[in-house]
Amino acid sequence: MIAYRPGRKLTWMLAMLVLLLAMMLLAFSVGQFPIAPSTVLKVAGWRLFGIGQPSPAAVEAALWNIRLPRVLAAVLIGAALSSAGAAYQAMFRNPLVSPDILGVSAGAGLGAALAIFFGLPMLLVQGIAFLGGLIAVAMVCVVAALVRRHEPTLVLVLAGVAVSALLGAGISLLKLLADPYTQLPTITFWLLGGLNTIVGSDLLTATPLLVAGLLPLVLLRWRINLLSLGDEEAASLGIAVAPMRWTLIAAATLCTAAAVSLAGIIGWVGLVVPHIARLLVGPDFRQLLPASLLLGGSFLLAADTLARTLAPIELPLGILTAFVGVPCFLLVLARHGAER
Repeated sequence: MIAYRPGRKLTWMLAMLVLLLAMMLLAFSVGQFPIAPSTVLKVAGWRLFGIGQPSPAAVEAALWNIRLPRVLAAVLIGAALSSAGAAYQAMFRNPLVSPDILGVSAGAGLGAALAIFFGLPMLLVQGIAFLGGLIAVAMVCVVAALVRRHEPTLVLVLAGVAVSALLGAGISLLKLLADPYTQLPTITFWLLGGLNTIVGSDLLTATPLLVAGLLPLVLLRWRINLLSLGDEEAASLGIAVAPMRWTLIAAATLCTAAAVSLAGIIGWVGLVVPHIARLLVGPDFRQLLPASLLLGGSFLLAADTLARTLAPIELPLGILTAFVGVPCFLLVLARHGAER
């Protein structure tokens, strides 16, 4: 059994931060145009602090205009998805809950598929995907509000499953109707997730949304501990359970919708990473949230680096996260079962 001492938690936090920085340096260095880590640091020193001398224009363009937006997007999206997953798992008191439990991924996928089907530009594809995710969760919340005779958490989950199935059917219909030579490949690749189209303007649009979703989770992280005890216990400790639950749902949905609209549907990050973080720092959400942030950024950045370097063509990110996430999840599950 792991003893979750404060010193041990701080050590793990520092190790996660070092891992994230190392993964960022590696992501900047590898690719079709390899760049030495020392050169990466020189460019960063010159650009950020005016230290040293400028590097060749091609090197600076590759790092600053191509790899920097992609690396930052991977870190932000991984952090957002893992934080949303940790919040949902604590709120629903179920370790098998993921950020798309309320249909946000299916709604964003349907919105993006519709935009691609009608030939809209990528900026509108991302915007409609974001709105689709929010509308899907709103539908789930309306259904849950209308059903008052059952336990609220159970109704939310079941409504999310039903709405996700309905929206998934809509996606399948659009794929059937789409042009098989132009529209269908674009829809399929978007649904599998990827960061190959990320540019600086995408970050400027999505970062405020991601931060707006993460901020309530950070500010309310100690109350999430109380909410995970159960509705009656949390209410007895002075927590307004229903407003707190809806606030957390809104924040986690905003994180997930913004992430999916930017990179497509990327599974397993929000399910696996909180498990690993919980194993390292314990279930206290005050430490679990920053650990999930750091590990989520590292996990998705590692997957994206593999996606663009393993093969001559870029692999869909959702495939790699599944290949890595499923074994990790099974390993954590087996270890947890052995400890119990």
